[in-house]
Amino acid sequence: MIKFYNTLTKKKDALKPITPNKVGIFVCGSTVYDSPHLGHARCCVFYDALVKYLKFSGYDVFYLQNITDIDDKIINRAHEKKITPEKLAENYEKEYLQAMKVLRVDSVSKYARATEHIKEMISQIQRLFKKDYGYKIEDGIYYDIKKFKGYGKLSGRTVLQANDAVSRIDETIGKRSRGDFCLWKFSKPKEPSWNSPWGKGRPGWHIEDTAIAEKYLGLQYDIHGGGKDLIFPHHEDEIAQMEAISGLSPMVKYWMHVGFLTVAGSKMSKSLNNFITINDFLKSNSWRLLRLFFLKTHYRSPVDYTDNNIHQTQKELEKIDDFIARLKNQAKNGEASKFIESFVAKSRKDFYKILDNDMNTPSAMAVIFKLINQGNQIIDKDEITFGDAKEIIKFLKEIDSFLCFIFEKETKVEIPEAVKKIVKEREKARKNNNWQKSDELKKEIEKMGYRVEDTKQKTIVKKNF
Repeated sequence: MIKFYNTLTKKKDALKPITPNKVGIFVCGSTVYDSPHLGHARCCVFYDALVKYLKFSGYDVFYLQNITDIDDKIINRAHEKKITPEKLAENYEKEYLQAMKVLRVDSVSKYARATEHIKEMISQIQRLFKKDYGYKIEDGIYYDIKKFKGYGKLSGRTVLQANDAVSRIDETIGKRSRGDFCLWKFSKPKEPSWNSPWGKGRPGWHIEDTAIAEKYLGLQYDIHGGGKDLIFPHHEDEIAQMEAISGLSPMVKYWMHVGFLTVAGSKMSKSLNNFITINDFLKSNSWRLLRLFFLKTHYRSPVDYTDNNIHQTQKELEKIDDFIARLKNQAKNGEASKFIESFVAKSRKDFYKILDNDMNTPSAMAVIFKLINQGNQIIDKDEITFGDAKEIIKFLKEIDSFLCFIFEKETKVEIPEAVKKIVKEREKARKNNNWQKSDELKKEIEKMGYRVEDTKQKTIVKKNF
């Protein structure tokens, strides 16, 4: 039985979908005002693996993700770049979706743009007004959090705590409480706007998600995901909106939140010069490396991005590649041994039992590397057979249907002669232990739009995306 830690109940709950064998999941997507970064990648890689595992486990899954393509950040960045907010959002959305494609995040059933669901947002705000949760002030329509009795049940914050100075709230004058949040913001001159019963304007952040979710998943659904930074106020405010509209509780049965990502112990930010985009990473590293790096840490735990941690992950990926290459190249004729059949069966059982317990991917990885270590010992003794290799590879391909990093799936490309020449020079430098020259040549290869991955058998050259 699959269990998840539920932020709402503060314990692990067994997965029992509202509709048997069908799972509806909503994950907060990107606000497309800048290039997607490693924080986006971590969240999206995990939920991609989760959805694929649920499908593998027999569930019919509808995975919805929103695209926030209108908000203050988009408007301000567009002004800086002297382009329209629509064009800016379009450009960064393309970059985001391309990055997802490269990372093999392809389980999303529907990407829903906020600007294409204004009608649904206005409908929700109208219903909130009818139930006396909404009120109008000079700059927009706001939600009165004191009217919602269940406020704080997700984050643990009371209405009074929602009014404290630490909360991520705006300082608009005229609100009934400082924790009240905007449902509809009246537009300033030259800003994008839509007609509404209250005047021209644009939606608040929280109403975008609940309106989109209601359209595709209904008033109640199974799983809502995002990063831990969204628990308060974003997800708390979503609950306040949706449950006030529907009168049904809970809005979502299972709330799942991914831990924070830091860079060398610090929060990632441009001001600290440690802001790493997905494209920056992929210029010199494999998408497989990034998936493994994130999945080898439990999704609820923090991840610290450092050169040493990436280097260690690269060594682990090389160990996987080396093992698969040895299985294919060093197996001899023969059927699978009873020992291998039994060992693979136990590995499979242990792997799924661990994964069913709150998607414990790091412990599941330990099962994989135990299998690799055992397999390498048999290969070293020259006792591996084609049958053994087939049995092991079958299991690895099975779990790679949702992990998506074990097997190389990149399209073969023709490597230019100029790049091949530098690669040969680098291989010569490596043989002579001239690591400085090797690193210099590696950077030269990267400038030409390619990257190298070193394994025990050979150096592999790949084109950057």
